[in-house]
Amino acid sequence: MDIALAATGLIVLLLAGDSLVRGAVNLGLRLGIPALIVSLTIVAFGTSAPELLIAIKAMINGAPGLAIGNVVGSNTANVLMVLGVPAMIFGINCAKCDSRKTYSFMLGATVIFIALCFLGPLGFWHGVILLALMFAMLLEAFHSARCHRRNGRCAPEDDPEEVEGADPAMQGWKVVLYLVLGVIGLPLGAQLLIDGSLGLARHLGISETVIGLTLVAIGTSLPELATTVVAAARKHGDVAIGNAIGSNMFNLLGIMGITSFFGPLEIPPGILGFDLWVMLASALVMVPFVFGHLNISRIWGVILSVCYVWYLVVLLA
Repeated sequence: MDIALAATGLIVLLLAGDSLVRGAVNLGLRLGIPALIVSLTIVAFGTSAPELLIAIKAMINGAPGLAIGNVVGSNTANVLMVLGVPAMIFGINCAKCDSRKTYSFMLGATVIFIALCFLGPLGFWHGVILLALMFAMLLEAFHSARCHRRNGRCAPEDDPEEVEGADPAMQGWKVVLYLVLGVIGLPLGAQLLIDGSLGLARHLGISETVIGLTLVAIGTSLPELATTVVAAARKHGDVAIGNAIGSNMFNLLGIMGITSFFGPLEIPPGILGFDLWVMLASALVMVPFVFGHLNISRIWGVILSVCYVWYLVVLLA
């Protein structure tokens, strides 16, 4: 019953998150908001809405381990699983991608987040710091994109039809319907997933933190995995790498920043002693691909995937 509850919650979350993105993107474009702004803000927030709702609901339900475990586990999965599995199937051509700046931001955000965790429990001022960093990074990303466009190097985000979920022909009532379904479905799915996950943890005799690091983290990383598989199949290495980097930054700065306002958020000893360092190690794994301009070959995909399986085995053992 707990597995069915968690699975139902996850499905509702993913469908509601996709619905919210579609509705919000098309509403933003109808209101005359530039496609570039829509891509950098609405899409980023919308695709991470399931993780955010899970973290907030977990804090309200008195399960902080589930909240922090979901974010830390998702960031690890976003590198080892989300990049590993598509690379194992197709390979990811990213040798010509220039993501050094955004990757450096992600690495910096990871180090700062780990430092704040050791200065925890996470509370109001920790959240202010994390959200201020996220706002600064969004401004820098917007400025860089505008510079590229002025120099004649237009990104896909400049075209409304290339923005995720955009449909210029969508009727107004459909936009409203997507928004309503997303707003209703997200909290419902989050509550179902948390109830099922906590029940499963009690039944199996494992901690809520481990459930967050494994079941919930993998489930909420499925949209990123689907996006990266499509990008790898189409040889869009920049999209694949950018997807992992952007998701990890928003998880740490946006989701944990907002969740900290519902604190104090105690960091479990296991997270401090092991999982944060695995998350940092998985981030550092990207160094040769970003700075060494190497493709993520099928062999590397196997290595990343095996490392993730090993991590799950260690957690569950």
